[in-house]
Amino acid sequence: MKNNKKFIILLIMLLLLTGCTKNLTDSKGKVVRNEETGQVLPSNIMCAPTDEDNIELYNKTKEELEKKYAEELENNKITKKDYEKKMSKITDVDKLVSCDKFTVTTGGYEGLWNTFFVKPLTWVIIKIGQLVKNYGLAIIVTTLLIRGIMYPLTLKTARQSENLKKADPELKKLEKKYANRKDEQAMMQKSTEMMQIYKKYNINPLSGCIFGIIQIPLFFAFYEALYRLPVLFEDTFLTLSMSTAPLRAITGGHFIYLILPVLVFLSTYFSFKLNSGAGLSGEQAKQMKYMMLFMMIMIVVMSFEMSTAIIIYWITNSTFTIIQNLIVKRSK
Repeated sequence: MKNNKKFIILLIMLLLLTGCTKNLTDSKGKVVRNEETGQVLPSNIMCAPTDEDNIELYNKTKEELEKKYAEELENNKITKKDYEKKMSKITDVDKLVSCDKFTVTTGGYEGLWNTFFVKPLTWVIIKIGQLVKNYGLAIIVTTLLIRGIMYPLTLKTARQSENLKKADPELKKLEKKYANRKDEQAMMQKSTEMMQIYKKYNINPLSGCIFGIIQIPLFFAFYEALYRLPVLFEDTFLTLSMSTAPLRAITGGHFIYLILPVLVFLSTYFSFKLNSGAGLSGEQAKQMKYMMLFMMIMIVVMSFEMSTAIIIYWITNSTFTIIQNLIVKRSK
């Protein structure tokens, strides 16, 4: 069991390390930002942008970098090989395919992460966006589609959580029974009795971690797809710019964006509340409570700097979890 857990963790780390978002920087190393929306432009975008301001920013940055590298080569600050390597990394939007022609094979093989996670997800979002005529709605539909496919697994996890709550009184009683016994024999007996309780209520301790493990690469894949897809961050949803972060909008006087962090707070709070507390007692329950409170505060604070597109995904995903857990509660 331990070996399986280690293998899963190593696999996730491998996937996560094979790709990442990259910000566009100018010749002075300064991050290039769209001043109107506040969005930091990605250098490794999936397809060509259509917004004239963004195209101008990309072309201007390209010209600056080409000039800088040419001067460095001329002054022998870099070798010919380094020059060619740097030139190959410059983002040239004129060479990119339009987003409506993007496929999972566009750009060829780009590592496990991009090829098998980010690109397919990007393609799905584009196709759904073309179908529903709005990319904000496309994020919602894509999120629901993925959660629908994973429903059997997440349903099992939710049922495990409910079973754990049923077993909670017996588990707390067990904790009290062995509260003052720390010898090896007592710990072995406690472990045996705990497994008997788990068996009685059909609880698999590992199953609760499975969805969390799968959720991590999915979130980062979504983040990259949303961050690197021009047609998405150039769109709007319910009058809200998809690329604008709430903090940027609020400081600019657009207070309607305040609703986004509020919805993040509500969806995260109820999602955590429906999945906390069971099977823990005393100091453990207290630590879990503080940990979840810290996580919730951190997520809400981070939401002020997230783009509207990312927030839409987060709210949709959390709301699905809440509804699923409520359905399981009522069915029980």
